[in-house]
Amino acid sequence: MLDLTGKNALVTGIANNKSIAWGIAQQLHAAGANIGVTYLPDDKGRFEKKVGKLVEPLNPTLFLPCNVQDDEQVDQVFEAVKQDWGKLDILIHCLAFAHREDLTGEFSDTSRAGFQTALDISSYSLTRLARGAKEVMTDGGAIVTMTYLGGVKVIPNYNVMGVAKSALEMSVRYLAADLGPSNIRVNGISAGPIRTLASSAVGGILDMIHHVEATAPLRRTVTQTEVGNTAAFLCSDLSSGITGQIIYVDSGYEIMGM
Repeated sequence: MLDLTGKNALVTGIANNKSIAWGIAQQLHAAGANIGVTYLPDDKGRFEKKVGKLVEPLNPTLFLPCNVQDDEQVDQVFEAVKQDWGKLDILIHCLAFAHREDLTGEFSDTSRAGFQTALDISSYSLTRLARGAKEVMTDGGAIVTMTYLGGVKVIPNYNVMGVAKSALEMSVRYLAADLGPSNIRVNGISAGPIRTLASSAVGGILDMIHHVEATAPLRRTVTQTEVGNTAAFLCSDLSSGITGQIIYVDSGYEIMGM
């Protein structure tokens, strides 16, 4: 039976109730994990209020600002984990961003600044957070990140995010090799397209969803709960021999040729 009782889980990337990170956080909580949540700080405190209200039912024992482009904030998050929890068992990385203009049209038009931003937030942030997590995962642990098929195959308008996801998936493998001796497992979930705040920036996202619904073996796309269940499995002792893997949760779409 999947049981995360006594495990401390830090979840990043919750923006609203449609976020995949929200689905994951709910399933970790349902399995008994102690939840901590980070949010993206802004000048008006909008995300703090919105995310804080949303996660109240999870009774998070940590609720912290974290802009992953700010090393000082990242360090403060893991210092808080150390001080308040003593150790970390689970890290959920659900962070991705690219400028809207870089998610339509031709990939060759991607700006240098846009490329750097997408790779920094969507890929490097996993490495940066894993480095911090390693210091507080004193009893081993599990790190799970979110990726998408656009990291291995060309998806219209996904553009620079596809390159970022490709880098993210290779980072999963290198981090798994680095952290394995510390009994820290690192895996990724490649989810089918879901209507989220992040996916709404991708040109033609609804067409992508309808195509998956018509083509995937299960003739539908997936839900936040299904992704959350897989994440909970990957964070549990039931998956103790799995690391460095990308698990597809996409109703089987990835296997189809046409």
